[in-house]
Amino acid sequence: MKNLVILGAGTSGTMMANHLVKKLPKKDWKISIVDQCETHYYQPGFLFLPFDIYTSKQVKKNGKKFIPKAVDYINEKIERIVPEENNVQLANGKVLAYDILIIATGTDIAPEEVEGMKGPKWHENIFDFYTYKGAKALRNKLREWEGGKLVVHITEMPIKCPVAPLEFAFLADSYFKNKGMRDKVDITFVTPLGGAFTKPRATAALHHLLEEKGISEVTDFAIERVDYKNNKIIDYADTEVEYDLLVTVPTNMGDSVIERSGLGDDLNFVPTNKATLQSLNHENIFAIGDATNLPASKAGSVAHFEAEILTENIVRYIEGIPLKEEFDGHANCFVETGNGKALLIDFNYTHEPVEGTFPFPGVGPLQLLKESHANHMGKMAFRWIYWNMLIKGIHIPFVSATMSEKGKHFEEEVQ
Repeated sequence: MKNLVILGAGTSGTMMANHLVKKLPKKDWKISIVDQCETHYYQPGFLFLPFDIYTSKQVKKNGKKFIPKAVDYINEKIERIVPEENNVQLANGKVLAYDILIIATGTDIAPEEVEGMKGPKWHENIFDFYTYKGAKALRNKLREWEGGKLVVHITEMPIKCPVAPLEFAFLADSYFKNKGMRDKVDITFVTPLGGAFTKPRATAALHHLLEEKGISEVTDFAIERVDYKNNKIIDYADTEVEYDLLVTVPTNMGDSVIERSGLGDDLNFVPTNKATLQSLNHENIFAIGDATNLPASKAGSVAHFEAEILTENIVRYIEGIPLKEEFDGHANCFVETGNGKALLIDFNYTHEPVEGTFPFPGVGPLQLLKESHANHMGKMAFRWIYWNMLIKGIHIPFVSATMSEKGKHFEEEVQ
């Protein structure tokens, strides 16, 4: 019997376990999945937790309940991957041999990469919301915060869900309006990018929303350090931004096991073929989701599209036929803009977000790159879709893994 091992039981790993258990013959293949964390988090919910839109129970569940019974679930820390020997060493001393390895170890924040960020004020007046612990601590802070200078800051790219920091700024505007204290809060959005987002058309639309909501914007800010004693962030050009409350997105890095195994780049992301999801260095290793170095968004929708394509490529690899070079970087993201509205963006490696309709050309019902309540409802519905369809490997109707050009106004890109 041959062994397929999946490292990581987050979004990507759980989806792959559910996809592959239906595709690989049980008499020939044993599928194992390894993760040290028993809790499965709905990470998009971390954005809503600080504003009391979601409760703690709505963003976490026991991860084992989403792993198929036919898959061997191993709750243990991964010590090292040894590709030369085709095995994985676990912290308890056990060694897992594999014929195929899927790396789905994700990414995590590394606030220690910036001087002063993870200092004595961490989770006092300096917060992240990319972890459950950080989002919950920030929720408790916002409940009693009386106002001042709120700075929403991105350290460097790439990060999980590139629009989430903008969404946080928009939701903060809405949150403080609803509390009747918006006039007591000065919101500033600070980014290392030249604009609000990575794509020009979306940047223009999002910049307009920042202006409309009275949110200041500081661009091209390459942070050097956090001066937590004087409540300032300082960049390499000595630009200073003062804060009373700093909500930061620290450097995002791949899992440390990738570094220990010598399989990653400088940020511990796995060099991966951007079309097939096969490792560039080991033909029987594949990577998916946030663990890869792909020039695509690190977002749940991307992992979902990757999983459908990778499943087929795993079967092709086993059968000894050429892999499909099919993944096009497709990302489909709702951008919460506050006050019960959201934008929807749909893009890939080659096409930036444009206006149009989704998922049905000319019909919608969702509008691309335009604020609407329907888009907000789509964002809210996604939590149900996530727990009941997405991580269970169930195809979402009418949404293809590759980006459709139908119903989109690409001609406007060149005007």
